[in-house]
Amino acid sequence: MEENQPNQPHLDIELSEEVAEGIYSNLAIITHSQSEFVIDFVKIMPGIPKARVKSRILLTPQHVKRLAKALVENVQKFEQTHGKIKDVDTGFPMNFGGPTAQA
Repeated sequence: MEENQPNQPHLDIELSEEVAEGIYSNLAIITHSQSEFVIDFVKIMPGIPKARVKSRILLTPQHVKRLAKALVENVQKFEQTHGKIKDVDTGFPMNFGGPTAQA
């Protein structure tokens, strides 16, 4: 993290225990209007054709642009440390490519 510059205001950010646990998502659906972007984070499970939105985030276009820039910068830093992230685009992952479970 960057340290505060001398003339910049300080911001304290609180993180509750519930939020700190995080929510797992393996699919993001992004929609937008003229004034906002909506990002729905979804968890899909193998072999289950129905999935639930686990979290919805609404952002202004300006915040989305800053978020996109921050994500690109962080992916670059990650890859410098851990190696290139393999990008596998197999379409919509309904079955995750694994064997079908049987009971």
